[in-house]
Amino acid sequence: MRKPKTVLYRRKRERKTNYTRRLKMLVSRKSRLVVRFTNKKVIAQIISFTPIGDKVLVGVDSSALKELGWNYSGKSFPASYLTGLLLGKKAIAAGQKDAILDSGFRTARRRGKIFAFLKGVLDAGLEVPHSEDIFPSEERISGKHIVDYAASLDKPEERFGKYLKSNAKPEQIVEVFNSVKEKIQNGKR
Repeated sequence: MRKPKTVLYRRKRERKTNYTRRLKMLVSRKSRLVVRFTNKKVIAQIISFTPIGDKVLVGVDSSALKELGWNYSGKSFPASYLTGLLLGKKAIAAGQKDAILDSGFRTARRRGKIFAFLKGVLDAGLEVPHSEDIFPSEERISGKHIVDYAASLDKPEERFGKYLKSNAKPEQIVEVFNSVKEKIQNGKR
């Protein structure tokens, strides 16, 4: 006698949802701080579970940074931090106080972009359970490593062509980062 074949849930088959991990997060009864990285930007949302389906309470992506003067990559360490800071400020304004981090299928590596994003959320005032040794250095978050790399190149225009086309000089990324960070913290939009 043959055993019947078990068909997995569609989202599990498509590697979009890990139901075991999702159940652990839902049991906490806290909102989820969801962060996803695409090839061009960082997408972040605060999602609350309801019986009829998940509800997005606050959402933002790194393309919103362009309005604040950010002409650099939307998926870099500085962009991840700034997106987290922007989402955190919007969440606080919407009455959110805490959440738990949901990185999906992406493996969260110490000192990675996910934790640069989380640092921005925490600096905005949202409470998220974390460990202090996971964050990248302040120099990496502000983009100092990009400045150093651009200075080490003989022909930076070959590597930073997109930056230069949009009048964004790699050696000025730290100043622009601080400017955008200040705008977000002061609520200028």
